[in-house]
Amino acid sequence: MGLFSVIKREVAFTRSLKGLMKQVQDIDPAAPVLITDDIEATVAAYPDNVAFHFEGDTVSYAAFDARATRIAHWALSEGYQAGDTVALFMENAPDFVAVWFGLSKVGVVTAMINCNLEGAGLAHCLNIVSTRAVISSADLAPKVKKIAGQLDGSPVLWDWDGAVGKDLNAALAALPAEQPDKSHRAHLTGNDLFLYVYTSGTTGLPKAARISHARARRSFRIAIPSCPITPDDRVYITLPLYHVTGGFLGLGGALLSGASVILRRKFSASQYWDDVADHGATVVVYIGELCRYLLNQPEHGKERAHKLRVGIGNGLRSDIWQQFVDRFSVPKLLEIYGSTEGNIFLMNFDGKIGAVGRIPKYLEKQFGDVRIVKFDVAEEQPIRGDDGFCIKADWNEAGELIGRIDGGGPSDFSGYQDKDATEKKILRDVFEKGDAWFRSGDLMSRDRAGYIYFKDRIGDTFRWKGENVATNEVAETLSQYPGIRTANVYGVTVPGTDGRAGMASLTVAEDFDIQGLRDFLAKQLPPYAVPLFIRIEPEAQTTGTFKYRKVELVEEGFDIGRVSDPLWFGTPGADDYEPLTAAQHGKILASEYRL
Repeated sequence: MGLFSVIKREVAFTRSLKGLMKQVQDIDPAAPVLITDDIEATVAAYPDNVAFHFEGDTVSYAAFDARATRIAHWALSEGYQAGDTVALFMENAPDFVAVWFGLSKVGVVTAMINCNLEGAGLAHCLNIVSTRAVISSADLAPKVKKIAGQLDGSPVLWDWDGAVGKDLNAALAALPAEQPDKSHRAHLTGNDLFLYVYTSGTTGLPKAARISHARARRSFRIAIPSCPITPDDRVYITLPLYHVTGGFLGLGGALLSGASVILRRKFSASQYWDDVADHGATVVVYIGELCRYLLNQPEHGKERAHKLRVGIGNGLRSDIWQQFVDRFSVPKLLEIYGSTEGNIFLMNFDGKIGAVGRIPKYLEKQFGDVRIVKFDVAEEQPIRGDDGFCIKADWNEAGELIGRIDGGGPSDFSGYQDKDATEKKILRDVFEKGDAWFRSGDLMSRDRAGYIYFKDRIGDTFRWKGENVATNEVAETLSQYPGIRTANVYGVTVPGTDGRAGMASLTVAEDFDIQGLRDFLAKQLPPYAVPLFIRIEPEAQTTGTFKYRKVELVEEGFDIGRVSDPLWFGTPGADDYEPLTAAQHGKILASEYRL
């Protein structure tokens, strides 16, 4: 790249970053301004704009606000006050948004529950926030009714037509559409609680992250200067609104700019391009695995006949990045990095493939204090020097990404409802006595140009034959093999060995041929990183936000007595993977193989 091109890139990068930072840093958490005020300002400015396209209908901003206002009056009629919690257990719909918006008009906090939960997991999420009521839909309300005996405080169950719980639509019909008096929320500031958003629960029960109004005001604004989003845009959202990528990044950008949301109840790979093309979407919100699912679909007649100009999201891996751009003709992808509760935010403004963001040395202060520290994979803790403090990772060295709490960055760390869970995410006495840093739980590396690359989740990376194996990198290599649709890599315990052996759970196409896979991997990966076991699943095990589940897979391992899916074994001395037999399984358990 020539000097002029480098200068041009840096100027564009700096301009984009400063535009974004101005949006978020100008927000004063102590000011009596709530996300509610921001959305009401949009309604006042664009009352006739379409807020939602949903299942053949449209909802204007004025109608959306009227619906939310009746929700506010309903909360008051039930005796709820600012600071009380009401749980929302629904799939995507305009009413999902109207509920939390309406509750916020009177200061009531919404707990946004993953609609895929049931049983003990659902009860846990409702109990930890002491919810006063649960608003659900007729198809999901039976799950709440089933666990009623496990719920603390006997929260009232409401559904929209009264099929299972109390009839919410009937209650709203009798209530006024005039705005409730602002005195109900006048005492609140940006520091006060707005929502509970739950972690995905990939490694245990979900945790309730506390989202303040100020944090929401920052998060909702990210896409506006970055994409940028205007009132003329149409944002396609097929991700669940109970999580931050769809519910904050995508929805928020629209609600604060007067743009329209093309909303789908749930993701459909086969109908994705019909929605995008037919509704004139200009912006899409993605996560990496959604992009992978689309690439695995047969060619669609409308996959390039669209008006898309930008996609914004996270988790897009380098092995499919260029494929996605080329096949679907999406002019620009904005990859971001962040978490529901964390204080670290990164964005890849200039489309560097594989990078989750960039922190050039000359702009470090704009991001707050964000660093990468050396990490011990076996102990799952940062490495400390002789002085007891953590050690900054070298260039291109994988380490844990951490962000200083109260470091003056664009975000904050409000923690979880569970104080013990909050404390586990804080690293103390890191570079000096008394300092505190948020642990991202992610292994990252940074090159000399400031680009930051995701390597793996802590707990996913494992040691085998004395070496660290990054599951993400192995999965990306597997995905390049013909016929492999998805690859989920993890480590499993093998008796008589140190560390954990690699295992990959795959979903495959009809033309997949495992003969040749082992040789392919041997040419792409060091010997210790080649998976010892392969499992072929009919469908990938994911959370509602498309994150791969690993806990259950690790527990089942290569136990042929527990796993009904086909299992394959990289038998020592063999040229390729072989079906795992009962005899081989017994030999592995008896440590008869030299693995």
